[in-house]
Amino acid sequence: MSQLTATGVSVRAMARNPQAASFPDGVEVVRGDLTVPESLDAPLDGIDTVFLLWFASPDAVPAALERIAVPGRRIVFLSSPHKTPHPFFQGSQPNRGAMLHAEIERRIESSGSQWTFIRPGIFAINAVDWWGPRIRAGEVVRWPYAEVATAPIHERDIAAVAVRALCGDGHHGKDYVITGPQALTHLEQVETIGRATGQAVRFEEISPEAALQELSPPFPPPVLKMLLAAWGAAAGHPAYLTSNVEAITGTPARTYFEWAVDHAADFRP
Repeated sequence: MSQLTATGVSVRAMARNPQAASFPDGVEVVRGDLTVPESLDAPLDGIDTVFLLWFASPDAVPAALERIAVPGRRIVFLSSPHKTPHPFFQGSQPNRGAMLHAEIERRIESSGSQWTFIRPGIFAINAVDWWGPRIRAGEVVRWPYAEVATAPIHERDIAAVAVRALCGDGHHGKDYVITGPQALTHLEQVETIGRATGQAVRFEEISPEAALQELSPPFPPPVLKMLLAAWGAAAGHPAYLTSNVEAITGTPARTYFEWAVDHAADFRP
């Protein structure tokens, strides 16, 4: 949000509970709920550009999109790389998240609105939930598929691409798969966090079967099974990399080490 307000555009944010929401100064916060279609009218009044991040029930999609995606409005939708022909992205399908994103995309495309779909790969910030608790406690990180490589992307780079799509020209009808600039295995990612935080971080590979027992919870079982399927399909393949962050923003994507330095406090006791 801070990158968007820095451009000088007027920004309105929708929240179920505006009093509890935290946004930068200058952002207008309006009450609205994707599951209550009539509540969207006030947030959308006078709005010509929408950044859509969907966290509501799939059942709410038809009625909400009927109000959000209208002819002449620009929609930038944060989707996923479910169409990307790579074992990691295809190995977990079909899954409910991909099917939901595909439905939203179909409705946006047929609405007559201008659209851009942003498809980040693995979010680097997942590591805070995945490994943060054990690293903060000084425990061994026990994780499957130590040698499977991905290209985690810094959330600030996702935001930078979104801001260009929201505020710039030439993005209508574009489908951007964005990743971090380097391929790192799970083991290398954990080691990078150790270097960035100055801690001795230990890693132990476990089997997918052990992961199902040890990592659920905190992972919901369907999500964990989806990830295990994706990592299993990607084993032995190079990570999928794109240079789209630099092509769109003019600035190279941030490295995983840079991300880990930015989030060092999240891994320290």
